Amino acid sequence: MHRLPMKEHIRSMEKRQVYVNQMFARIAPKYDLVTRVLSYGADVKWKRTLVEMAEVEPHHDVLDLACGTGDIAFLLAAKIKSGQVVGVDITPGMLEIAEKRRQALGVGNICFEQGDILRLSYPDDRFDRITTGYGVRNVPSIPGLLREVFRLLKPGGRFLSLDFGKPPSRFYRFIYLNYLLLVGSTMGLLLHGDPDVYRYIPESLKLYPGQVELETMMKTTGFVETGHVNVLGGAIAINFGKKPLESLWLAENLSSRTENLKEANV
Repeated sequence: MHRLPMKEHIRSMEKRQVYVNQMFARIAPKYDLVTRVLSYGADVKWKRTLVEMAEVEPHHDVLDLACGTGDIAFLLAAKIKSGQVVGVDITPGMLEIAEKRRQALGVGNICFEQGDILRLSYPDDRFDRITTGYGVRNVPSIPGLLREVFRLLKPGGRFLSLDFGKPPSRFYRFIYLNYLLLVGSTMGLLLHGDPDVYRYIPESLKLYPGQVELETMMKTTGFVETGHVNVLGGAIAINFGKKPLESLWLAENLSSRTENLKEANV
């Protein structure tokens, strides 16, 4: 497989998805190992926290975006009885591992599907909850992803995202990014013969808006009751928000349009 230049591709909206697709195809067999090592096993706890915060009901239909090998999807499925979990990922290698896990565990209320999370074919207002782990940071267009999530959520539905964050302390951020750079480069070299494979994480973080700006972007999209929970001093964060009930959403937008018209006529 021809190695694509990382920095050139992740800074381009047109090229980024191509690089991310190739990278995840390469790392799929080692993905779970690497996430455990980089987090010292704590990523399991963070994913459990995300699922607890989602407050999933037994009848809910839930969409897990960029589902990878299925960690979050399986945690969600354990809370659902009559509903279903749909895990979507663009990488066939990840989905193959997830499906093997599903069959081995005998879990019947999950299905895994390949798809581009920026352009999904599900109808509007389809899901009660939408989750993602490390998915937002990797898409070419975060506003585009948020609009798609908003479209797919039922009124009153919730979106939660677990991802690397940007610590508010510049010194801590410097230490944190260099830790990821050093450990990621070493693991990439040892496991794949290519230090850039996991060097992608700190490089992508330089371009990622971080949890505070992501919350602002969610509000702009139309989410309400937004917020974020920092873990490890902001090195990891869980962002969350809610799609307003239709009547409330229409009322707020009507009010906003009325105010804009008044200002325009002043």
